[in-house]
Amino acid sequence: MNHRANIAVMISGRGSNLAALIKACAAPDYPAIIVKVISDRRDALGLDKARSAGISAIALERRDFATKTDHETAILNELEQVKPDLICLAGYMRVLSAEFISHYPGKILNIHPSLLPKYPGLNTHQRALDAGDKIHGCSVHIVEEALDAGPVNAQWVVDIDPDDNEKSLGDKVLNIEHGLYVDAVRKVLAGG
Repeated sequence: MNHRANIAVMISGRGSNLAALIKACAAPDYPAIIVKVISDRRDALGLDKARSAGISAIALERRDFATKTDHETAILNELEQVKPDLICLAGYMRVLSAEFISHYPGKILNIHPSLLPKYPGLNTHQRALDAGDKIHGCSVHIVEEALDAGPVNAQWVVDIDPDDNEKSLGDKVLNIEHGLYVDAVRKVLAGG
C-alpha cells in the first residue's frame, strides 16, 4: 500500500473503540494509521492504550480553558500539527461546535450507540427498551452541526431479547461497535 491516511481519534473514556482502531491500524493492509489521540479527560483509560501503542496522546480538559471556543481552538491546534485526513470520535462525549466542524467538513466520523436517526443523544439503550423495540444497534455517521444527524455511513443491528436490560443491551452494542467502526473507517477512506 503506497499511502495510509492519517487519522486522529478523540476520546473521553476507556477507549475500547480506540483499541479496535489501534489493532486494525497495526495491520499493514489497513488504509490508516493513528497519528494522535486527544481526550477531554486526563483520567481517560484510552490515553494509556494509545501511549502503550506508541501513539502521541494528550488530554485537554474543558475546565482548563475559559471558554468552549478556547478549548476547541487548543484541540484544533493539536490537530493542525498532525494534519489528519480523518478524525474519529470514539466515545468523545462533547458536542463539537459548527466552527470546529467547519475546519474538517465531511472528515469527522462518530460512532453512536443507536440505529440513527432513532435515539440521538444519550441513554440510547434504555430509550430503545422503553419503546419496546425488537432491534437496536449502532451507527457510524459523518459529524454535522445537528446532534447525531449527519449522513450515516454504516450500521449494524442486534436483537433485543426479552430479558435484556440497559447494561446487557449496551454490552451487545459495544461488542459490535468495534468491528463496525473499523470497517466504516476503511469504507470512508476508500471513498464510500
